[in-house]
Parts: sequence; C-alpha cells; structure tokens
Amino acid sequence: MSRAHQVPSPHVFRALISSTVAAAQVLRLGGDPGTSVSSAAMVDNARHGSPVSTNSLRWQVFKGTASKALRLTAAAAVGLLGLTALDGCGYVMPKAATHSVAVSPNAAVTAPPPAMMRVNPLTGLGPVPIGPVVAVKVDDTEAGRPSMGLDKADVIYIEEAEGGLSRMVAVFASAKPQVRAVRSVRTSDPELLGAYGRIILVASGGGGNALPTLDRSGLYSLINDRGQAGFHRDLARAAPYNLVTDLAAVSGAVKAVGVRNVGFTWAVTDPHLSGAKVAPVVSTLVGSTSVDFVWDPKMARYVRTVGGQQITAADGAVVAKPNVLVQYCQVTADHSDIDVNGNPSMYTHSVGSGGVVPFRGGKRIEGTWSRASNGAPTLFQDSAGKPLLFAPGGTFVALVRPGAHA
Repeated sequence: MSRAHQVPSPHVFRALISSTVAAAQVLRLGGDPGTSVSSAAMVDNARHGSPVSTNSLRWQVFKGTASKALRLTAAAAVGLLGLTALDGCGYVMPKAATHSVAVSPNAAVTAPPPAMMRVNPLTGLGPVPIGPVVAVKVDDTEAGRPSMGLDKADVIYIEEAEGGLSRMVAVFASAKPQVRAVRSVRTSDPELLGAYGRIILVASGGGGNALPTLDRSGLYSLINDRGQAGFHRDLARAAPYNLVTDLAAVSGAVKAVGVRNVGFTWAVTDPHLSGAKVAPVVSTLVGSTSVDFVWDPKMARYVRTVGGQQITAADGAVVAKPNVLVQYCQVTADHSDIDVNGNPSMYTHSVGSGGVVPFRGGKRIEGTWSRASNGAPTLFQDSAGKPLLFAPGGTFVALVRPGAHA
C-alpha cells in the first residue's frame, strides 16, 4: 500500500478531533479544556461508534498557543476527515473501478453495513448473509432439468430469452451451492441486476451486445467462455445443459458487494389478504412458455410446476417460495443477438413502470411497480401508494409482457 493511500488510524483521528474541539472551547469560553465535549463525542460516535472525552487534555498544552493550535489542528482534522469519508468504513482508499459503471448504485440507495440490518433484504429472514451476492443465468427448459442448487436461491427471476423460451436469473446470498445448468447472459440482464449493486453475474457466455454491455455495466462477471474460475462440466449430462458453477469458489474469486435493499418489503402478516381473491394456482406466460405455480398449504409456499408436476432440484428438493410476483414489463427485440434459428434475443425492460400481481398465502393481490434508474430499487405499491408486503422466505418473479394472463 502506497503512502498516498494511507489513512491515519482511529486513535490519531480521535485525538485530532478532540484537540480541535477543545481548542475551540478554550478560545470561545476561556475555560479549562478538561470538561467533556459532547460535539467531539458525537463526531467520534458517527465515525467509530464510541464517545471521546477531552479529560486528558490540560490547559498547559494550550496556554499561549491556543489560537495557532486551533488553526493547525483544525486544518489537519478536516483534511483527515475528508480522506476518511472517501474511504467509507476502512482505512484504505478504494481502487478505481475497472469498467464504466452504467448500473452502479446511486448514493441514495447504498446498502447499510450488515451489522445495521436485522434480516436478509432479499428474503426477509435472518441472519444477514455474509459475502458477495451472486446471480446465475440458469436454463429453464426440460433438457436442463433437474436444475442443481436452484432451490437454494433467494430470488428467482423468470424472463423471456428468444423463440418464446424462458430462462432464469437465480440470485444467491443465503447459500452458495453448486448450480447447473449455467446458460448465456442477455443484454437486459445488467439492467435487471443493477438494483443489487456491484454483484457477480455468472454465465456460460453471451452473443451480440450481451457481453460488451455486461463489461460496461459495473457488475462483476465470471464467464465460462472466457476461461474464468468456478466452472466444470457434469460429464453425465449432455452439453450445453451440463455446465456447473461452484458459487463458493466464485465468492472467493471476486470481492463483490453483499446484500442490500432491492425493493421487497417483508411482513409476516398482510392486511391486503383479508379481502383478496383466493388463488391456489398461478398461471402466466413468459414469452410463449407457460409458467405455473401451485399453492401448498402445508409448506406455505407456491411450488413451481410443469405440466402439473412439481419441479424439483437435483437433490430432490422442491423448488418453492412463499411469494410469486408477476411483473408486467415492456419487452423488445435485441437484433444484435440472433440464435441459430433466426430468433432475436428479447430485452426485458426492468426500468420504468407497470402493473404487478403478487401472490402470497394462496391469495392474489394487485398493484404497481416503478423503478427510476438502473441503480435504484423497484417500488412495489398498492392502489393507495403503500408498499406491497411479501411473506418472508424469498420470491419468484415472472417478468411478462403486458396483457399476459395471471
């Protein structure tokens, strides 16, 4: 670490702040600086979490030189405070980002430190996970099933790919399993994941503008086609449905950000349910793919089904969440990415606004969504403008075209 990037320790910082306030007190009041100074304690509390007293300072230190000491100490303290503010919470200045940050987090939605969170903001459950958030592009066709590790995802997005097919973006924070079958990124994925901040996106590859857009986005990425870490093939299955990523290895390879609020408001009870319509089955369309869920009262979860059969992960665990959110988005063709059958990839617009239909507790509610920018969380609101409430435990989010049934 170079000297230019070193920031003084907390002890030096506290001493400078305390000396500055004490000197100010001497000049202003002519009093003995042995009295505790509340403003110094407030400054130190905000920065380090513990109060500072100036009891150890003595009048002899300042006698005859208080004015000069104030000027010099204040200047040094202000300079150090500026350096420390840039650092944020540690004592090393951060390195510059390697990419332009098109979807970097806005200052207004920067996550609080994990110690300030009570629950995981992606599930509403404790404890707050430690380590980076990782999103994985996962196959959503029969050839890719059973998926590996999908049941352990905190949030599962189901989006349109091309030719009417669907694909998933599974977001992991609570657990870091091995995940299969990893597939390719789409150009709209950085926009979808921008609300999470500088997390890791894992994919097999990407066509057209997908990878250049990802590289410019500010997200970290691990791409199998680039020979990056954390991948292997399951030789018992046929390619391309056999690519596995080890999220423990991925988390160790990239120092990305942890969890933060992306828009879900969690509550065990929900007053909206008292007058809501009963909805034991959820059925919608992502592209031309039927995406269905069935409410299981014993599990208190919606179970994803295909053709009336429950979807299970490779270990036999049922893929289920207590919430299903059908979110209506504009979907446009991305002609930079064309598959072998001539079908353009689809770009799902997750910045903007539209309708949502959340399902929880076997009932259906209606509301709206809005998102101002890539770095902003999504606001989910009822007709009165109050937050829609999600049952703790995670969420399926089906991103559908306007007019799709739900």
